[in-house]
Amino acid sequence: MINEKVVSILKDKINVVKNDDHFIYIVGPITLPVNLDGETQVFSWYSWLRSDNVKEGSLSTEELIEKMQGANLADMQQSSVLVYGDFQESHEALIRMHSICHTGDIFGSKRCDCGFQLKQSMKMIVENGSGALFYLANHEGRGIGLFSKAMAYVLQENGFDTVEANEGLGFEDDTRSYSDAISVLKVLRQKPVTLITNNPKKLIALEKNGALLSGRVPLWGDVSQFNEKYLDTKVKRSGHLKEEVLL
Repeated sequence: MINEKVVSILKDKINVVKNDDHFIYIVGPITLPVNLDGETQVFSWYSWLRSDNVKEGSLSTEELIEKMQGANLADMQQSSVLVYGDFQESHEALIRMHSICHTGDIFGSKRCDCGFQLKQSMKMIVENGSGALFYLANHEGRGIGLFSKAMAYVLQENGFDTVEANEGLGFEDDTRSYSDAISVLKVLRQKPVTLITNNPKKLIALEKNGALLSGRVPLWGDVSQFNEKYLDTKVKRSGHLKEEVLL
């Protein structure tokens, strides 16, 4: 059963366009404060989703949400890893399991701290002399996909927190899996690693999948008026370890 409030908020934010033999569902506009050359500029953001099944016609907002729940949209991407130094043999190595954030990593959005964490973890790895950054492209929106994340942003602009928004769309708060990345890690390095993270679920995933773990380094920062609620929700509702950050 789809939440009526979710549908009522989203229905005016979704447009459907027929293009030859397929439909395009467009969600937006969504306010996106962006760090551009050291200054915050506010943009409007849209995302679109292609549907090739034109025989059933365009879907209502409720039907679209129902269809998305079993579509695994985030699985239609590939991941990679960026290695620095003598990662295989070095005594100390840092790693970051970084989930793709299209808005934060690419556009520099300040709605979250992902872009900062991406760049900062790379700097930490270089300063350490050895490490690896795993860029997990099927993790967008904690595993719900970019288009679903765009709709979650619409909900957040209407009072939902990040957990409520994902759950309101029929998803779990966090569906990410790290097993494939950890399998790659174990091929690249058999010695212990130090994980850059605030998320205890990543530590649990490494231990559960047999990776050798020597410790954890926190990574907080880039707190602003745009992401205070987001960071607060990470700590209070998603269990992230609160260190070196004022909320």
